[in-house]
Amino acid sequence: MKFVDEVQIDVKAGKGGNGIASFRREKYIEFGGPDGGDGGDGGDIYLKGTKSLNTLADFRTKKKFEAQNGENGMSKNKTGRKGDDLDILVPLGTIVCNADNGVLISELLSHGEKLLVAKGGKHGFGNLRFKSSTNRAPRKATKGNDGDELSLKLELKLLADAGFLGKPNAGKSSLLRAMTRAKPKVADYPFTTINPSLGVVNLGFGESYVIADIPGLIEGAADGIGLGIQFLKHLSRTNILLHVVDIQNVEDDKITKELSEINYELEKFDEELSKKTQYIIFNKIDLLSSNQLVDIKNMIYKEYDKNKVFFTSTVNNNGIKELQNFILRELKKLND
Repeated sequence: MKFVDEVQIDVKAGKGGNGIASFRREKYIEFGGPDGGDGGDGGDIYLKGTKSLNTLADFRTKKKFEAQNGENGMSKNKTGRKGDDLDILVPLGTIVCNADNGVLISELLSHGEKLLVAKGGKHGFGNLRFKSSTNRAPRKATKGNDGDELSLKLELKLLADAGFLGKPNAGKSSLLRAMTRAKPKVADYPFTTINPSLGVVNLGFGESYVIADIPGLIEGAADGIGLGIQFLKHLSRTNILLHVVDIQNVEDDKITKELSEINYELEKFDEELSKKTQYIIFNKIDLLSSNQLVDIKNMIYKEYDKNKVFFTSTVNNNGIKELQNFILRELKKLND
């Protein structure tokens, strides 16, 4: 399914039912008075957050939503039925704006959270409402009001505890597969990942967290080159950034340049994003001999904090468990 993270929809709340002008017509009652009932209120429209969705793709084909109108009033002082409310399900992390003026309305961050976006019209009054000591046979009844009608822009920012970033083919998708049950596309060519992916790391009862993987970044990404920049916003809600590097690049002295390039693109996109805590994961260590790996580790420890670098292989799962547990501990510290 194509990943969709921005859509525009039109919503129209239900119209209020009209009141009715009616008079009692019953056998043996000589002077029947007014008995026209009120209409029913129109249905409201809510956006409702759900953890069962992680994309706005459902809105590709359906963009107009209308709640039910209220029923008109009836004789014998019967009130019209209220129109049913309409709940529109959206993924967690959805930002809601007025599409006409760009004003932020709110965002939905928790499962079951509801946001009223269009209020149903108020009902009209039946003529019984207007009976008084001076007007015993009112013929006046009022119409129901129209419900709210507006266009909404929905923008999704994925909710994840940690996020992978790095150059194309660094092995981010393979790591996501190894650490979670997610099944992102994996292949030996650039830009295998063309849409963000989410995976849950489950380490036991109550011990889990979510990781996001976005398409690889290249130099000039902040200026629109490549694929990753349009999805960087999905890392803005993460607590930890996991910078994945192909360890083979270390031998060619590319590592410093690679890290600098990507951090520059992060800062250019969003300065706050570039300030998030980062850890470096040197991936694909299975491609090196034991001696090569020892030499490279010694070299890396001279340049980078030993507590902030990890060495992994998705081929034989080396370092995966250690990385999973470390991230969990760091997230707990941040939430304390």
